[in-house]
Amino acid sequence: MAAAQLTTDALAEKHRSTLDQALDTIRTRAYWSPHPEHPKAYGENGSLDAAAGLEAYKALLDTRFELDQPGTDGWTGEETSPYGPALGIEYPHADIDVLLPAMRAGMAAWRDAGPEVRALVCVEILARISARTHEFAHAVMHTSGQAFMMAFQAGGPHAQDRGLEAVAYAYAEQTRTPGGADWSKPQGKRDPLELTKAFTPVARGIALVVGCNTFPTWNGYPGLFASLATGNPVLVKPHPRAVLPLALTVRVAREVLAESGFDPNLVALAVERPGEGIAKTLAVRPEIRIIDYTGSTAFGDWLEANARQAQVYTEKAGVNTVVVDSTDDYKGMLSNLAFSLSLYSGQMCTTPQNLLIPRDGITTDAGPKSYDEVVADLSAAVGGLLGDDARANALLGALVNPDVKARLEAAASLGEVALASREVANPDFPDAVVRTPVIVKLDGSKPDADAAYFSECFGPVSFAVSVDSTADALELLRRTVREKGAMTVGAYTTSAETERAVEEVCLEESAQLSLNLTGGVYVNQTAAFSDFHGSGGNPAANAALCDGAFVANRFRVVEVRRQA
Repeated sequence: MAAAQLTTDALAEKHRSTLDQALDTIRTRAYWSPHPEHPKAYGENGSLDAAAGLEAYKALLDTRFELDQPGTDGWTGEETSPYGPALGIEYPHADIDVLLPAMRAGMAAWRDAGPEVRALVCVEILARISARTHEFAHAVMHTSGQAFMMAFQAGGPHAQDRGLEAVAYAYAEQTRTPGGADWSKPQGKRDPLELTKAFTPVARGIALVVGCNTFPTWNGYPGLFASLATGNPVLVKPHPRAVLPLALTVRVAREVLAESGFDPNLVALAVERPGEGIAKTLAVRPEIRIIDYTGSTAFGDWLEANARQAQVYTEKAGVNTVVVDSTDDYKGMLSNLAFSLSLYSGQMCTTPQNLLIPRDGITTDAGPKSYDEVVADLSAAVGGLLGDDARANALLGALVNPDVKARLEAAASLGEVALASREVANPDFPDAVVRTPVIVKLDGSKPDADAAYFSECFGPVSFAVSVDSTADALELLRRTVREKGAMTVGAYTTSAETERAVEEVCLEESAQLSLNLTGGVYVNQTAAFSDFHGSGGNPAANAALCDGAFVANRFRVVEVRRQA
């Protein structure tokens, strides 16, 4: 282990104010971020500017990614960018029978450091990642298919914010109980009964983070930092197509832990060989006591059913719905929805899929609009937004894998196509698969369990579902959320009664609701420290990012009583 270079006092001087601000913000739910969103904000105080970040990324290609962690029994890695090039990076493959015991060795010292030191070490890890945001952005872009600016923001500062948010919640929950207490119970004329009591947050054990392909850092950081800040070692198992962003994260974490005087093996990487499927193997190991997973419903359900020794946090698939009843800003509604459907080719767990529109039409500030007119105008808005190929590439990114392309192509056969998908050429990356969204018209008057709109169609696919009335739309919304889950719900209405009705559905079914968004905030975006991502109360996810419940069960409080 490297000699300690970061003292507790130095960490507190650097980061205590940031931690305090994060703690204050999760109480006020105001806007705040310590991580700049603009690429030009980087390049000073040790951070990499755009050119240095690109060069740092390029230097990783076609190399072995050394980590110096125990149990390495070979090398593996077959990442290919959705934009075309193979990354050519080899990662250490771990013998888990060697690695897992090594990860437990540093738990006692990490526990004894206490919640504040753990939090400050985590903030230092995030600060170092932030300084390399340009490098991470290219890593995210070339493993997820996100366009560069989205990879920079969502994969960089927004992901770092979510990690810091988890640290703040972890610190708050651990310090809710005092570290000690003097206890005295009066006994009348006799001497009181007196004890001294110590209360220590104790980690559950090794936490497993199962990474996803589309948002490796944004979805990975909450669980990683929630577990680490509560005293648990963290084993990161990246998606085989998106290893690099999380491998870089593990490397930074190990460096900071060592420099802070802790065992670097508190954070380790487990990369699988092609077809190995080690997530299932790891998930049921007795050493694994916490699992964080983002991905398909099938594997999420399997984890919840089979990893019985672990506390399992899952974000799975849902069917996100927008109810269109009426609007006083028709142009703004269309523009907002067009952007929401297009961003990152709909490859977000929060992207709207079903648009429920009364077949008799809606009232708007531009006059009454029939169902067909609303669908045609929305299609025109999407087409106009993406009509320029340069802007289309900047918004759409690339399809992350062939499965998304297959779903997109199959969607055209499900109903009448209101907006056909088109291929967009990317001059910088000729091999990138870039497609605009498809909008398909479906009839929702007789909801059938096998209807296309009752299943998630992940990717740039949206269904304009005609319903008999807004009341029917709300009943369809309720059934969809209850049976299939939803990460987001949107609604447009000028009616106070309808607004209350849709709010009541979302409260009863535990779905996060956005009302009448017509400006620069979109239903598929959430802000750390203020917005909850998912609710944990419907089938789309069993946890929210982030709240007290997301961190509180990652540790237990152990009491030691002594006679005074």
